[in-house]
Amino acid sequence: MSSPARFDRGHTDDLMTFLTASPSPYHAVANAAERLEKAGFRQLSESDAWDSGTGGRFVLRGGALIAWYVPEGAAAHTPFRIIGAHTDSPNLRVKPVPDTGSQGWRQVAVEIYGGTLLNTWLDRDLGLAGRLSLRDGTDRLVNIDRPLLRVPQLAVHLDRSVNTDGLKLDKQRHMQPIWGLGEAREGDLIAFLEEEEGLPQGSVAGWDLMVHSIEPPAYLGRDRELLAGPRMDNLVSVHAGVAALAAVSASGKLDHIPVLAAFDHEENGSQSDTGADGPLLGNVLERSVFSRGGTYEDKARAFAGTICLSSDTGHAVHPNYAERHDPSHHPRANGGPILKVNVNQRYATDGSGRAVFAAACERAGVPWQTFVSNNSMPCGTTIGPITAARHGIQTVDIGVAILSMHSARELCGSDDPFLLANALLSFLEG
Repeated sequence: MSSPARFDRGHTDDLMTFLTASPSPYHAVANAAERLEKAGFRQLSESDAWDSGTGGRFVLRGGALIAWYVPEGAAAHTPFRIIGAHTDSPNLRVKPVPDTGSQGWRQVAVEIYGGTLLNTWLDRDLGLAGRLSLRDGTDRLVNIDRPLLRVPQLAVHLDRSVNTDGLKLDKQRHMQPIWGLGEAREGDLIAFLEEEEGLPQGSVAGWDLMVHSIEPPAYLGRDRELLAGPRMDNLVSVHAGVAALAAVSASGKLDHIPVLAAFDHEENGSQSDTGADGPLLGNVLERSVFSRGGTYEDKARAFAGTICLSSDTGHAVHPNYAERHDPSHHPRANGGPILKVNVNQRYATDGSGRAVFAAACERAGVPWQTFVSNNSMPCGTTIGPITAARHGIQTVDIGVAILSMHSARELCGSDDPFLLANALLSFLEG
């Protein structure tokens, strides 16, 4: 029996706001935390002792957030239901010595982060965002959301074969954005950011900065049935997870503990203190058990009954490249969330996980689809297999089908974000 949908097109409208306000992982977790606080959650410090009380809590570390809700009557061995996602997206990130230039052009030195589609960053108006670390030990989020940088493409007159032989980009020589004229001056970029933020000169000691397209998300198509925007991989899942966790925390009695785990660094392998291959999630779950008086035995029992939905984007069938997809698995925009399967464990889904996901979608009245890669092409991966292997937790890989994955601007069906949110809420409700 399906239940009434909680989320509708207004969820997609709100997603557009979230995408615009989250040009970096640090902004994404700050915005997620603000929404959770409005839902009654409170932030815990990892360096403080944790109490055994009920209610919603979260911890922040860099570009990662772990949030959970302890219902009334939860025992130490109560299992968890986890939504896993990631906050980072492929892009261009500022180097430690950022000020460079050539031939009278002032440029910013960048390093390629993740498996980005390089050509999608060409000839775009770009802003700059991220985190400034100050000499007083605090951090400051910064977002220059106006035309500041541009990676100019070589004119066709100087590359006559570009439309026949294809565009060839060298990551070091061709991807450094320009931001002015004149000679490069050491310290110029950081001094500019200090001025923009009203900080004293010389107060910035470190930075984690990245460029972003300033073009806002937009509905697309004759009937506005498509959504174009940046960082859908994977802020669509982060946003839906926040909405689902906030909703389930107000829904009444639960026989499990719902969790949102939004990690950083998925796009480059998850091996960091804020990535899925780090200890953050395990530490939080263990401390939740132990703070409620639990033992190692209680933790083992809780983990044995835990299940995780690893929610990330997947590939919608491409109308111009249908032969690149498996012939019997063609996920479509607005067809509902996808179940991602790979028998070589690039995705963690198995048959029992499929049953859990199918039941959640059925209860929510949400249609769903299946994605499997073409056998002739290597399959991508997610935090799913990492979560399953690191914590011994049953994990199912799901997500939203999109086009232009890892582009500076991606595309999905405008219904799919709220269909995903409804499926996630149903899963957390159990």
